[in-house]
Amino acid sequence: MASALVTGSSRGIGLEWCRQYADAGWRVFATCRRPQAAEALQELAGRYPGISVHRLDVTQAGSLQALRNELKGAPIDVLINNAGVYFEKYARIQEIRYETWMQTFEVNTLGPMRVAEALADQVAASSRRLIVNMTSHMGSIAEIEAPGDYYYRSSKTALNAAMKGLSIALKERGVGVLLLHPGWVRTRMGGSDAPLMPEESVAGMRSLAEGFDMSMSGRFFRYNGSEIPW
Repeated sequence: MASALVTGSSRGIGLEWCRQYADAGWRVFATCRRPQAAEALQELAGRYPGISVHRLDVTQAGSLQALRNELKGAPIDVLINNAGVYFEKYARIQEIRYETWMQTFEVNTLGPMRVAEALADQVAASSRRLIVNMTSHMGSIAEIEAPGDYYYRSSKTALNAAMKGLSIALKERGVGVLLLHPGWVRTRMGGSDAPLMPEESVAGMRSLAEGFDMSMSGRFFRYNGSEIPW
């Protein structure tokens, strides 16, 4: 049975990754910071016996070690780094809050790297050997056309750079790394005006993951398969 591990799976895109993989018969390790409060995830796990729910704070090394102990070396075919934060935009440099900026980096950049480092052996031991990262077209320097969003943009640009390097480091082990922009999705983060539903976004990204080959490793794609400039 193929397996996936999803971070930030309590709602939105992460929850939809879990639902689609479970519906396809996969074993799903669904992680989030507060499992007991994740009502939608707990309800989903109640409907799909292949889903197990685990606590994980991607900013805490001890939390990652506890998760590794729970997984007991189980292979992970697809590791999905989905957990992320987006704080309000600041268009004027006089309003920058550096503590909030650092918090954004802790979750959006360092978090995925911590997870990938901690679980790389289990991904390498699987059949599919793929790490998928939820990034954003806002991390593309080429596509910056307005001020603001300094925290989020820079955290995703840094994530892209780090994962590009990781793709080279893991290539000899046959582990691929994908950088995916899910689109503007109707979630709590994306808001009610977003044109894209989670089901469509995740279906597109799953298609890219299913069709992955190593020529795609370290590259930056939209959910519809178009490539994004750095």
